[in-house]
Amino acid sequence: MFTGIISDIGEIIGLQDDGDRRFEIATKYDLNTIDLGASIASSGVCLTVIEMGTRDNVNFYAVEASKETLDLTTAGQWQLGTKLNLERALRLGDELGGHLVSGHVDGIARIISIRPEGASKRFVFEVPDSLKKYIAAKGSVSLDGTSLTVNEVDDNQFGVNMISHTQDVTCWGYSQEGDLVNLEIDVLARYVARLQE
Repeated sequence: MFTGIISDIGEIIGLQDDGDRRFEIATKYDLNTIDLGASIASSGVCLTVIEMGTRDNVNFYAVEASKETLDLTTAGQWQLGTKLNLERALRLGDELGGHLVSGHVDGIARIISIRPEGASKRFVFEVPDSLKKYIAAKGSVSLDGTSLTVNEVDDNQFGVNMISHTQDVTCWGYSQEGDLVNLEIDVLARYVARLQE
C-alpha cells in the first residue's frame, strides 16, 4: 500500500525486452534501505525491485513489467529518459498524508487542458466511460501515483488543482496537454459503487 505522497522523481536509465520488459530506474533513495522484493510505486504502478546498483555515480533499482502491465498502464510507453513519480511502500506507523493507494492501476486518463490559476495550475482529465462513475467532486484520486483531490466533475472529465509545491516535487511540472497518465480510483468509491449495484 501507498499514500500517494511522492518522495522522489526517478528516471528510466536502462530498459531491455526479454519476455517481460526490464526497467532500470535512477533514484535518490538510499539503496541500503531497500530490500530485494520491495514494492515501489513508479508513476502509480506497483513494481517489485529485482536488482539494485550504481552506475556512473547514479543509484538505480531494476524492475520487470509483464505484458499485462505494459498493456494496461503507461509503462508500455516508458522510454529512456522518462521521468517517474516514485513512492516507497507504506510502513505501519507512517503518516498517511494522502489516501490509501494500492498501486493497481484501473485505467489511463488523458490530460485535456492545463491552465494557470493563481500560482497553481488547473488540470482537466478525461477518463474512460467505464470509470467515470467512480470520480466524485471533493473525492480522492491517484494520478501517476499522486494523491489528488477532485475539484469538479463533468461527465467523463474532471479537474484537479496542482499547487506549485506539487509541480516542483513531482513530474507534474513536465506535463503537457494530451499526455496519458495512470489512474487509480479511490478504494472507497469502488466499494460504494459496488454496493449500489
